[in-house]
Amino acid sequence: MLSLRGLLINARLPKPSCLGVKFQPTNTEDRRVHNQRPAKLLTPPTCNYLRLGLRCLHKSPLLLQNINDKIPSVEPPKKLTDQVTTAISPYVRLMRMDRPIGTYLLFWPCAWSIALSAQAGSWPDLYMLGLFASGALIMRGAGCTINDLWDRDIDKKVERTRSRPLASGEITPFDAIVFLSAQLSLGLLILLQLNLECIMLGACSLGLVITYPLMKRITYWPQLVLGMAFNWGALLGWCATQGSVDWSACLPLYFSGICWTIIYDTIYAHQDKKDDVQIGVKSTALRFGDNTKVWLSGFTAAMLSGLTAAGMACDQTLPYYASVGIVGGHLIQQIYSLNIDNATDCAKKFFSNSQVGLILFLGIVLGTLLKSEDTIKETKANKTAVGSSSSSNPTTINGFVPLTST
Repeated sequence: MLSLRGLLINARLPKPSCLGVKFQPTNTEDRRVHNQRPAKLLTPPTCNYLRLGLRCLHKSPLLLQNINDKIPSVEPPKKLTDQVTTAISPYVRLMRMDRPIGTYLLFWPCAWSIALSAQAGSWPDLYMLGLFASGALIMRGAGCTINDLWDRDIDKKVERTRSRPLASGEITPFDAIVFLSAQLSLGLLILLQLNLECIMLGACSLGLVITYPLMKRITYWPQLVLGMAFNWGALLGWCATQGSVDWSACLPLYFSGICWTIIYDTIYAHQDKKDDVQIGVKSTALRFGDNTKVWLSGFTAAMLSGLTAAGMACDQTLPYYASVGIVGGHLIQQIYSLNIDNATDCAKKFFSNSQVGLILFLGIVLGTLLKSEDTIKETKANKTAVGSSSSSNPTTINGFVPLTST
């Protein structure tokens, strides 16, 4: 009681003051009568004012402030969904699932190859498209995890990357390695759904995925290695649907994808060129410098030439070449309006490249559907000729060929 009385005295109520009032209802009106002696107070509750029987304290701001300062604040318990979201969020950002542009850029070369390998007048294999989309999501996340493991010390020194989970300490390197193992296991599970040639071809790309982050420490052309890794699906997609790679169509497509990657990732690298110079990281943005637009124009011409060669190898029709022309116009406008000293403009131009992949994919699909009936008949005739030639050959048993009757 003495401590509470001291608390009330320290509140410094304005004069004249009272410690409480008592309500004395009458027949006519309620009256408030000041108490002449201090109210006997107990431990202050969390309400705005105290009620003890018929006595109450005036709502003095100073008194309420002193009482509320003595009450510890207790945060309400978090919901289970909030706890799960908090635990998963760093791993989602480690995979860059909040920035899906990388998944799109990895998927489009796979989709191009699958669509080009479709038979004349047919839609692309939807099952393969879904399988490769899942693989692009998983393997892009695995590549980001590998990149952040290699670059966690560098990322701390770059303004754009210092908030990444490994650089900021939200995830430990050991946890990231365990998570990477799970990602690679899922990627292997998807790869095992394909034929043996695809499994062997897909395994060959793992070296590029692992070594790419190191290239920025060695050469000014890390975007070239990234292009080789990111466009491996141009070979893998055709092999998945046809059982083998048609090099006359896939090599020009693969080459075009590499040129495209150099274009958009050079634009992306211009965002960090000031930090890269300070920490000693190399890129094509630093290699090209003020001549960036000239270099990117050359790679655009090479990309369009490769796409034209791939279309000719697949007997593509007008919609395909129209889409190639639209892609060329998009890239030319992108390069012409690029401001390499404006990080916001570089990011905007980089993100617009997902439209390039979609435009070309739609052109391939329409071009394949509109192939002439003569092409379809020629394809069927070739299959029939192959089947008849194999059936006309004499059967052999244990290496012996039966003699023909004379």
